Amino acid sequence: MILEMKVPSPGESITEVEIAEWLVSDGDYVEKDQAIAEVDSDKATLELPAEASGTITLKAEEGDAVEVGAVVCLIDTAAEKPSGEASKDVPETYKGGGDEGGANKAETKELMKDLDSGAKESNHEKAPNPANKTYASGVASPAAKKVLAEKGIDAASVSGTGKDGRITKDDAVNAVPSMGTPTGGNRGTSRSKMSMLRRKVAERLVEAKNTTAMLTTFNEVDMSPIFELRKQYKEDFKAKHGVGLGFMSFFTLAVVRALKMYPAVNSMIDGKEMLSYDFCDISIAVSGPKGLMVPVIRNAENLSFRGVEAEVKRLAIRARDGQITVDEMTGGTFTISNGGVFGSMLSTPIINPPQSGILGMHNIVERPVAIDGKVEIRPIMFVALSYDHRIIDGKESVGFLVAVKEALENPTELLMDNNIKKALEM
Repeated sequence: MILEMKVPSPGESITEVEIAEWLVSDGDYVEKDQAIAEVDSDKATLELPAEASGTITLKAEEGDAVEVGAVVCLIDTAAEKPSGEASKDVPETYKGGGDEGGANKAETKELMKDLDSGAKESNHEKAPNPANKTYASGVASPAAKKVLAEKGIDAASVSGTGKDGRITKDDAVNAVPSMGTPTGGNRGTSRSKMSMLRRKVAERLVEAKNTTAMLTTFNEVDMSPIFELRKQYKEDFKAKHGVGLGFMSFFTLAVVRALKMYPAVNSMIDGKEMLSYDFCDISIAVSGPKGLMVPVIRNAENLSFRGVEAEVKRLAIRARDGQITVDEMTGGTFTISNGGVFGSMLSTPIINPPQSGILGMHNIVERPVAIDGKVEIRPIMFVALSYDHRIIDGKESVGFLVAVKEALENPTELLMDNNIKKALEM
């Protein structure tokens, strides 16, 4: 029986995908549920599993754009699983059947030997006789040496036309200095096609720059209170809940609090109207094997510290393992991006349209700060809020970021209602 495998729909709004990479070759035997291809949509890279066991026939090439529902391969379910592994000894160049498929290693080696010998003989016949050189070849006359020194040209790079190859003054005057310093290193280039996901990200970034009135405001956060809480409770928290007490739960809950205080930041433009949300779906930027992904924590306003940390861990693992779905990355009313994990000190994060705001976290560095008239060393993080000035005023943007700062610097009161153990469900 021949089974036609069609492209499944990765998400409601997706009508086309691109074959990013075939994980099997034409004619291979595949097992049911084995990953046979990676397909790119404009939102994610997903694996395509085999729907049955059998011999596969590919109907699309890598890089082809195919519509959802189109046939991309055939699986002959009546084919028997091969028992031997002899095909592994066949040189890659000769796979494919026919007379070429019957070539063995000895024949291949002999063929390459003949070709190599022929190339050497051909090169030997065509090689010109080298010009005779003398002690004067490449030696610059005193006048030529002075000109070359003024131009900064090495005499070894100039061909002499004087007697016995000597470099004359005219040779030096006519010599053109190199536009770059020769290093002898590799100066090759490579070209590769951008994935559909990467192209879509590029389009959205340009769209964000061209269609929003984006501004960025900055502040700094003293992370000492969070450091103290984590130092005191992180081991018990992990032992009880199975997840670590990280920074993302503090930042997510601080953002939720600030969004309730400044609802314009939790809004977006829809035509001539401003669409505001009474829920907080927080997009979190995570690094996956295929690049940056932005899964969404749904209804973050209903989550506790444990709930946020568990959801962040779940989404990060799914992104890392390539199991994240389009639905898990669709939507979001506000984004948090943590460039600090890569060592970023400060940045201007770009808005994730159609959202109107994004908070950038950065690395934590011990810095001298003035506390009650004295200089103290504190762990400081710079934070940045990029926002769409079309619907968010400067007062609201600054107020929002200050509210986030206040909650992070006083988490016990503002995020835990002065009951740490209850907030951490200890």
